[in-house]
Amino acid sequence: MSILIKPVTTKKEQKLFIEFPNKLYKDNPYYVPPLYMDEKQIFKKDYVYYDTSDAYYFLAYKDNEVVGRISAIHQKASNAKWKQKRLRFTRFDSIDDQEVANALFDKVMQIAKDNNLEEVVGPLGFSDLEREGLLIEGFDYLNTYEEQYNFPYYQKLLENYGFKKDVDWLEHRLTLDEKKAERIINYAPMVMKRYNLRIVDNLSIKQYVKKYKDKFFEILDIAYDNIYGSVPFTDGMKKMIIDNFKLIINMKYLGTVENDKGEIVAFSIAFPSMSELARSHYGHLTLKDILSFKKYINHPKHIDLGLIGINPAIEGSSAGTLVLLAELMKAMKRDNIEYAETNLNLETNKEILNIWGNFNTLQHKRRRSFVKKVNE
Repeated sequence: MSILIKPVTTKKEQKLFIEFPNKLYKDNPYYVPPLYMDEKQIFKKDYVYYDTSDAYYFLAYKDNEVVGRISAIHQKASNAKWKQKRLRFTRFDSIDDQEVANALFDKVMQIAKDNNLEEVVGPLGFSDLEREGLLIEGFDYLNTYEEQYNFPYYQKLLENYGFKKDVDWLEHRLTLDEKKAERIINYAPMVMKRYNLRIVDNLSIKQYVKKYKDKFFEILDIAYDNIYGSVPFTDGMKKMIIDNFKLIINMKYLGTVENDKGEIVAFSIAFPSMSELARSHYGHLTLKDILSFKKYINHPKHIDLGLIGINPAIEGSSAGTLVLLAELMKAMKRDNIEYAETNLNLETNKEILNIWGNFNTLQHKRRRSFVKKVNE
């Protein structure tokens, strides 16, 4: 029977779109779903990314059953920044059927042609702060909450359609090397004294946001300006990021280094891992569940490394990086953290990859963004 591709237009179809991965990965122990309440936001007309983007959502049917899904994103701010004519695809999921995958990608290609775009690229979300990249190595490790899991056959589906590698990201699992950690922790105070640096502490989340949120995003814009897939922050994006962080942040894992002028030199954010909680509820967390997670935040076994921002324009930025590294190591020792997950680092980002060399490092996952020219 032929494959039917339908745009998502009704509430029922929106639910089918969101729930399809949960059905596909029902018995997979490594899959971690996004929160259902977060995914529902993409279907709201005032979703923050729609200031700069157009988005399209489709379901694939075979024998009246949903067998695949895909979203296409015309991220105009990204194209303007990078001087590209690209259409992104994201939220691609399919049964192991090339005909299904081809029908979904054909629809995306048609949208690209209709918008006079030259390439289709992905998996990429609205920005580099969303889930991105196709997992091509590390299928037998629990996914982090921040990234998307997929079956090994996805790579075959993309490559058979004609997609090729654009970039790769690496993910690492970090455990403490006691000797290296002790040396860095002992060295950090001398570095701080030399460059007149200090650790920002003793602030509540509310106090921190009020004092530093503008500086926070200024540094992010600088630090992530040349990062693959990045887009400028809008006011709506900033508010969404802060609101999301408030739910899962523990100030113990928020490191901020400033100089004697009150300028932020560097900061880093790590999150208590949400993987097990999200898995156990298949993304359907109630307010009660989130409140129970708040208790876990204070005693996590694993942490996920999130954003790292370094201001290269300020003297001592490299020193600030070392101080943040020492703070992370102290936190892992203090709280008996079994390991930290780095999430995505571009394989070409030698600076950050060298930093992970200060730990016992397992490079256990690889993700890939694919690209295909529309007229190929």
